Amino acid sequence: MTLLDVKDLHVTYGSGESAVPAVRGVSLQLAAGQKLGLAGESGCGKSTMALALLRLLPKNATMTGEILLDGEDVLTMRWGRLRAVRWAGASIVFQGAMHSLNAVHRIGDQITEPMLLHRTVTSQAAARKRAGELLEQVGLPASRLSAYPHELSGGQRQRVMIAMALACDPRLIVADEPTTALDVMIQAQILRLIEQLVAEKDISLLMISHDLAVLSDTCDRLAVMYAGRVVEEGPAREVFTGAQHPYSKALAAAFPTVGDLASRLAPRGLAGDPPDPARLPGGCTFHPRCEVALESCATDDQALRAFDDARRAACVHVGGGLAEAVPEQGAAHAEEAR
Repeated sequence: MTLLDVKDLHVTYGSGESAVPAVRGVSLQLAAGQKLGLAGESGCGKSTMALALLRLLPKNATMTGEILLDGEDVLTMRWGRLRAVRWAGASIVFQGAMHSLNAVHRIGDQITEPMLLHRTVTSQAAARKRAGELLEQVGLPASRLSAYPHELSGGQRQRVMIAMALACDPRLIVADEPTTALDVMIQAQILRLIEQLVAEKDISLLMISHDLAVLSDTCDRLAVMYAGRVVEEGPAREVFTGAQHPYSKALAAAFPTVGDLASRLAPRGLAGDPPDPARLPGGCTFHPRCEVALESCATDDQALRAFDDARRAACVHVGGGLAEAVPEQGAAHAEEAR
């Protein structure tokens, strides 16, 4: 059963000659209980996608297409219905917990607020009890309900954000770079916690990150975005270890192989930066940075095309011809990541 179905989503900031396209015709599906990763460099449209799913974008953003959540289009929902869907139907774990939590309110009050607002509990006492249970589920003692955000470490604040996301028993959680600001040990703990909770509660997860290794180890499927579009999609481990689009291959190859001194001293990166959304190049938007671009890539745009039953990529070389474009370091790193 499909829980989230995004169809031809376009998001543009501004209007007229100053309009900037941030998301350009993205279509994605997420089944109930499935985990989908969304990868790409900064500026590729990942966070705009996350905010668009619950219409959290600023007023200067224009959205077209469809975002079907349990069959209902988020883009056409009336305000009252949208307000009910947020938290209870789908919730978001934002990247910076300190910026998302209210510094002058105690943790307990912030966790109980959505429960009382959506009336998932019958009283303040019941909300308080449920908040304590949520904290314990994410590995914090219930006594921390009386703490202020500044009294918690970065990892503890991120656990609080996860507890808040679970407060109204949503069917979908969107995690936007939930571990970027954390050290690697705490990052691993938070990722395992998210995996455990998603499995236990049969929740669908959309996780956004620039780290393909994290997504391949956490998610069932993986979509790679570049310049506002999905350029490759498929089973997460297959995309990481055997990417077909040159951008996906470059992202995987950017991770040094643990134990391989040569790869640490000479890591394979990707020259340049993603294009300015206001001045996108013609043809395939990746062609100025692509090592295997053809002359036609400068003029011919590339749409996603299937090359087996479960995978798609937007490249003229799809299905072959890219094996030597970027060294295959993804597979070795994937094994180390496990």
